[in-house]
Amino acid sequence: MTGVFEAERDRLFAIAYRMLGSVADAEDVLQDVWLAWQPVDHPEVARPAAYLARMTTNRCLDTLRAARRHREAYVGPWLPEPLLATGDADDDDAELADSVRIAFLVALESLSPAERAALVLRDAFGYPYDELAGILDRSETACRQVVARARRHVQARRPRQSANPAHADEVAARFLAAARHGDLDGLLAVLHPDAELVSDGGGKASAARRTVTGADPVARFVAGIAARQPDAEYRPVLVNAAPGAIMTTAEGPTVISIDIDGERVTRIHVIRNPDKLTHVHPS
Repeated sequence: MTGVFEAERDRLFAIAYRMLGSVADAEDVLQDVWLAWQPVDHPEVARPAAYLARMTTNRCLDTLRAARRHREAYVGPWLPEPLLATGDADDDDAELADSVRIAFLVALESLSPAERAALVLRDAFGYPYDELAGILDRSETACRQVVARARRHVQARRPRQSANPAHADEVAARFLAAARHGDLDGLLAVLHPDAELVSDGGGKASAARRTVTGADPVARFVAGIAARQPDAEYRPVLVNAAPGAIMTTAEGPTVISIDIDGERVTRIHVIRNPDKLTHVHPS
């Protein structure tokens, strides 16, 4: 049944990454699932895809519970490991792409592990409630309640985003050009008045310990980076289904993700923690 696992691998990784916010942890979960799948009596499994999804979800739940204390002690804002290529077969699906954006994954941090699993499986992957009940070992009614509660929590914490991909790329390009040159006026022209910048250094790289809020403070923060790193190179990339860039300096790579609403940049996520960038290659 190796073929069954390989056929489901991308979907299983997509589930695990959305639940954990970590490329490395998602890969570890898939390795565990692969090993646990080997001794299973495969002919007795009526629905292998659902069975593998349940195994993946259960291991993600275990990982989330074990990581909760570490997350609570994290230095500064926590951001997920950046995903520079989602690997999803359904990347053109708007719901699936939206569910991998950094703002969504950060909002998921407000949920319990069970709420996180239920929302990801239902809203990102469209699992019907009868399958969701089997995966989470709860009644359909309980699953509906968990999903509804999780939606309310996440919707209250997600920033608004509205821009078609081509237009978003254009706005992002203007922001990155201004950022590269430390162009304060250019930055202010593209930033939303209530723009925010969230920087994750994890206590291992220099980063703002708190969210920078407002167009002027954000513009000055970004311009300051350009002044300190005049030789930085920027390579535009897609970061978690959103426009972004890899900024490379002598210190190593930094990943930048840009949220856009209409004509303006509303939020910038800056990932500098080197533990989260081991899979990122500057060129």
